[in-house]
Amino acid sequence: MKLVKMLSVSLVILLLAACSNTSKGEADDGKLQIVATYSIIADMTRNITGDKAEVYSMVPIGTDPHMYDPLPADTGKVSGADLILYNGLNLETGKGWFQDLLQVTKKTEAAFAVSEEVTPMYLTEKGKESQVDPHAWLHLQNAIKYVDVITARVVEQDPENKQYYLDNQTAYVKELTELDQYAKEAVNKIPQEKRVLVTSEGAFKYFSKAYGFESAFIWEINTDSQGTPEQMNRIIGIIKDKQIPALFLETSVNPKTMETISRETGVPVHSKIFTDSLAKEGEDGDTYLKMMKWNIDKVIEGLSKG
Repeated sequence: MKLVKMLSVSLVILLLAACSNTSKGEADDGKLQIVATYSIIADMTRNITGDKAEVYSMVPIGTDPHMYDPLPADTGKVSGADLILYNGLNLETGKGWFQDLLQVTKKTEAAFAVSEEVTPMYLTEKGKESQVDPHAWLHLQNAIKYVDVITARVVEQDPENKQYYLDNQTAYVKELTELDQYAKEAVNKIPQEKRVLVTSEGAFKYFSKAYGFESAFIWEINTDSQGTPEQMNRIIGIIKDKQIPALFLETSVNPKTMETISRETGVPVHSKIFTDSLAKEGEDGDTYLKMMKWNIDKVIEGLSKG
């Protein structure tokens, strides 16, 4: 069955490639053509490139990058890209969709992991301890490492505008550093015993390590098997034992399981928070800086109760 599934994914991508007539440089006005796998990397990249590049994000807003299915437009954009930026760290590998797409479009050499300077954390679930936790961008110091890599790769592609990109990098890193310091100071509002962050997916281990929280979750990483009775009973026990005052629901996760946990424990879901995706344009959290500020403020607000 696994082989059949892999062949099916490859066939779909081949068909998508056949449907695409986009060629490198077509209708791009001479701008650098960059593809990012999902919205957070795309936003970071736009902060560096400004109006000197066209940046395309494959995974739609609100969609889980772990389990994405490429569309014809994605194949065309990847085929015509000068640079392809992806997270790595076990994120885009859920169905093998990203590697298949790179192979079919023959763009493997144009693709770079923006997390290459990050010290990875690993999953803790029994049998999965060798697998990397992909959510490094939820630690603002890691985000700065992402931005450094993005800038270096963009400069390689367009050295004529090097100083423009470096100036943008300096300004953006300053904002990220200020928000990182804000987060470290804000957490002091919460008593130590209440610093337990309960989410659906275990995406906040990097965030928790950075800002002094204990990370608790129903399942560890988004897969086809999540929200099992065993997982739910475990987190219910943690919530009751630690007298957690608030729960948090990720914007890219089905709310049903966390809503069940809330009913079982009597603890409210205080707020949605962002993990794998920005908000839609014009909404709170529609840039990386705004989404991280939202997360910090909502977590502090919720855990300060009681």
